[in-house]
Amino acid sequence: MFMDIVIADITQLELDAIVNAANPGLLGGGGVDGAIHRGAGPALLEACRRIPEVAPGIRCPTGEVRITPGFNLPARYVIHAVGPIWQGGSQGEADALASCYRRSIALAREMGLTSIAFPAISCGVYGYPPHRAARVALSAVHGASDEPPISITLCCFDTRMATVWRAAQAEALQS
Repeated sequence: MFMDIVIADITQLELDAIVNAANPGLLGGGGVDGAIHRGAGPALLEACRRIPEVAPGIRCPTGEVRITPGFNLPARYVIHAVGPIWQGGSQGEADALASCYRRSIALAREMGLTSIAFPAISCGVYGYPPHRAARVALSAVHGASDEPPISITLCCFDTRMATVWRAAQAEALQS
């Protein structure tokens, strides 16, 4: 499995899929979610509205994923992953976060996709400490099957976040 850590605007990546750090309603928001909705255009919001609710106001529960076309984005698809809100680490946050990465990769493979980019899920307004999130995410990505092969990009919005993720990757490679 090829994996790279880059500093970039995830909405500009030309890959099969980008992952959206979404909220459970899938109706847009701030941060990565807002940027992806703006980049994709209004058709993304309409596609998300067509995803059935599994509970009032919830189209995608925490730890799960849904997929839509990428519309005006260079990426063909958007995989919407709902990460956990950080509550101190004892409320199953790590399992839910790992699930976002594993399920996104599994869905990409199921769809026959060969490249996917992830943001730092839950590290924005959801408050997950980036150094902890990076360890969980990298473990989940490395633990995913490599069949069929898929290229994974971890997309960081700035140098500070990339430094955290690269340090976690170096730590994972040493253990």
